[in-house]
Amino acid sequence: MRLTAKLCRTVLATSDQKLTFARQWLLYDARHQNPFESAEMISKVLQGLHKPVYHKNTDSGDHVVVINCKEIAMPWYEWKFRMYYHHTDYAGGASWTSAWELHDKNPTKVLEKAVYHATPGDLWRRLRMARLHLFSDDRIPDDMKENLNYQLRQLRPVPRKLEDIPEQERREFPKLFDFPKDYCW
Repeated sequence: MRLTAKLCRTVLATSDQKLTFARQWLLYDARHQNPFESAEMISKVLQGLHKPVYHKNTDSGDHVVVINCKEIAMPWYEWKFRMYYHHTDYAGGASWTSAWELHDKNPTKVLEKAVYHATPGDLWRRLRMARLHLFSDDRIPDDMKENLNYQLRQLRPVPRKLEDIPEQERREFPKLFDFPKDYCW
């Protein structure tokens, strides 16, 4: 009797250990999220910092699938003044691209560059970036959908549109002041 109980505890402990070392697939919705704040969180998951077995010399990170990259949100001045550098390795091959131009060309590139710069610049960086899967909209391939286990919490609340708020809730919303009847807009 004691042997089977001990064996059961051992089997349960090894299954927990396998779950700790196994790679998970996590989903993150980037709609209305700041790409630089999101990149810090995604980088920690790619490194495996959220796991109790993390060590800087081991590769224990998880896969992260990011959807709705085309709907990221930055302040207006970030879109205009944040510049991305690229060089072709030829003489005179340096080019600077603003964030909104880069986002128009490839909606996933701004978030990809943010995550790349948020991950430490060691030998593991390219392997970690290979586990990052970015999609401009919410369509994910079926083979990736089968692997998804968890969803990462969004850092900022997604704002609601006025037409999405029911009329009852709009009427009950506290008013700051009442306009007079003869008021013209």
